[in-house]
Amino acid sequence: MFHGVLNQSMLFKAQDKKLVEFAYVNLRDYGLGKRKTVDDTPYGGGDGMLLKPEPLFAAVLACKKASPKAEVILMTPRGQTFKQSTAKKLAANGKDKIFICARYEGYDERITKLVDHQISIGDYVLTGGEIPAMTVIDAIVRLIPGVLGGETSAENESFQDDDKTLEAPQYTRPEEYEGMKVPDVLLSGNHAQIAEWRKKHAK
Repeated sequence: MFHGVLNQSMLFKAQDKKLVEFAYVNLRDYGLGKRKTVDDTPYGGGDGMLLKPEPLFAAVLACKKASPKAEVILMTPRGQTFKQSTAKKLAANGKDKIFICARYEGYDERITKLVDHQISIGDYVLTGGEIPAMTVIDAIVRLIPGVLGGETSAENESFQDDDKTLEAPQYTRPEEYEGMKVPDVLLSGNHAQIAEWRKKHAK
């Protein structure tokens, strides 16, 4: 799942420019017994399976051995809702990131002892933590200097003012399409008026 997403667009560009490197850890490499078991039924009953603590501890500690200062991020519906301000903080600290992507019913609660951040991408449930992790990774990587084209590309976007404001509407050629015209001010060349219009129309 990760390879297809992390090797496209800006994420590919970031790797190609040696600004970021991704490594994939298969939890089954740390599974228990001949079957490389990574899950079990929950104590107290209930549907589904939980990821066991032993494989997760072993996998995370192996990553920490390779990068001792790396911070561990658990993707979970119980986590703090992910926002642009969170992405900026995570991108700015320069630390390696270890993402734990739970599956099935979830995970043994004891793994949270390893975790620095618990993050949710919204109030809904997905099959696993992989897609949320990819969302967070994309948001972080594009903020690394040199990944986006323009020097101020990441600054002139939605949610740059403490997660409050959406960017103003934007237009490109043609000037008119199906009776819909580009606002005159954007064609005027008056940068002060354009800046004022954009500020007024930001939400």
